[in-house]
Amino acid sequence: MTITELPQTAAPGAPVSRLPTAVSDPPEAASEAPGSGSRPQKRKTIKPRRDRLMTALSLAAAIGGVLVGVIGFAMSYSTLAKVALSWGFSAELAPWFPVGVDASIIAFLALDLYLIRRDTPWPLLRLAAHAMTGATIWFNASSQGEIAAAPVKAASHGVMPVLFVIGVEAARRLVIKKAQLEAGTHADRIPLHRWVLSPLDTPRFYRRMRLYGVTSYPEMIRRQQDLIAYGQWLKRKYDGDLSKASDDEKLPMKMAPYGYTVSQALAMPEQQERAAEKRAEEAERRRLDAETRQELARRQAEADRLEAEGRLEAVRARVEGETGQARAHARAQVSAAERAAELEEEALDNAVVAEARAREAQAERKEADERKAKAAAELEAAELERQAAEKRKEAAEADQVAAAEAQAIETRTIAEARKAAAEADRRAAETEKAAAETRRAAAEADRQKAEEERLEKVAAADAARADREVAEAERAAAETRRAAAEAERRAVEAEDAAKLTPRERTVRKVARMILAAGSAPANVPLLDIQRETAVSPGTASEYRQEAAELLREGYRPEN
Repeated sequence: MTITELPQTAAPGAPVSRLPTAVSDPPEAASEAPGSGSRPQKRKTIKPRRDRLMTALSLAAAIGGVLVGVIGFAMSYSTLAKVALSWGFSAELAPWFPVGVDASIIAFLALDLYLIRRDTPWPLLRLAAHAMTGATIWFNASSQGEIAAAPVKAASHGVMPVLFVIGVEAARRLVIKKAQLEAGTHADRIPLHRWVLSPLDTPRFYRRMRLYGVTSYPEMIRRQQDLIAYGQWLKRKYDGDLSKASDDEKLPMKMAPYGYTVSQALAMPEQQERAAEKRAEEAERRRLDAETRQELARRQAEADRLEAEGRLEAVRARVEGETGQARAHARAQVSAAERAAELEEEALDNAVVAEARAREAQAERKEADERKAKAAAELEAAELERQAAEKRKEAAEADQVAAAEAQAIETRTIAEARKAAAEADRRAAETEKAAAETRRAAAEADRQKAEEERLEKVAAADAARADREVAEAERAAAETRRAAAEAERRAVEAEDAAKLTPRERTVRKVARMILAAGSAPANVPLLDIQRETAVSPGTASEYRQEAAELLREGYRPEN
């Protein structure tokens, strides 16, 4: 047998928690097999109705109690007011003496009831009320002299205060009983015949009821019957040798002194295992959450580091590109200026040298012409003139050639300077291209960063939207719970107005659970009913059946 295979402690299908015909009588055969004398009889659901006899008795008790109280108070007042004068009280204070004595009893008892209704009882108030009760009886009895000298006279004066106090105490017990019934804290008394018939077991029975809050005497009897039936079943299973039973199977006998029922004790190992599994799952979840947070933090730190390095590299590339570009421009300009100065200086030198050579050639030709002119005769003057003209023509041609050569030299120098300048411009263009490539890479890095920031914003927006959806779902669930609580409150108020018994209240509570689960009794597990009402599986099954009957009769919480 496993822990989940619970043995039957009553006949199959019989409501376990039903009261037997005679609650105080022990079962005829508690140790017999299921289906024997422990089968309770099924009774109809009690419907509240007006009891005329109880109404008449209540009116008679109220009228009689008030009458006896008024008479007792009046007689006590008259007696104590007279005797107060003989005891030394003044004529003005003597009438107030009985009022202070008798009214203190009512005041202390009323204050005691008020504190009990506020769940803050103070036993000293009741002791004070009892002390004042004894005092007023003593004062009335001794008002005519020594009590032993005239006991009949003393009793006649003391009996009415006694009746007055008895009426007040009866009212106090009625109020306390009503308060306990309304609060659900009223505990049944164990019948006197049980103390007489079972003097050894009844103290343990009473101890379990009081220690573990079992307020119903029939419920305690049912628990004991279940335990006895389970013990008999266990003996029959192991042929009378309980030592063969496992520790889990012995749990009902071990846990019974601590207020556990058979079903609760048998369910303990599974509940503890589930609790241990839940704790382990919770610890594993916390560990995984911590690892996830650590991994996210590590990746975030790595992303921040890479982002910072990317920004640093972009700034560095941009600065190096701008610096290289400036340096290339400066070098190109310096080189072009130097080359142009050199070419200009070289062209100037060549022009000066050519002019000087032309002048020297002309001077030499003139000297030759003069020497030829002096040597020639006058007859040769014309020829000389012609030759001079030819030489001048040749000089002019030489000048033209020299000028053309100088111009050619100057053009070649300028071309070389322009070529050097073009080379410098090409290098500067290459530098500018490299700088532009660097700026493009930096712009691409900035674009990627902007895209990452956009994705982060989108993820944050999605997370915020998910949080809003979760908050909305929680708000809807809270609204549903509030509506359910309001319906439950209205149902409880209606039950209070109808003055239903605790069992009828429980049946209606189960009916509301069935309605909340879709109006199908099978949709409400017995475990849920056990958890809400703290009863056994058999009682829970009985509650569910009665709730289904109540729903078929047309019960609705708003009705």
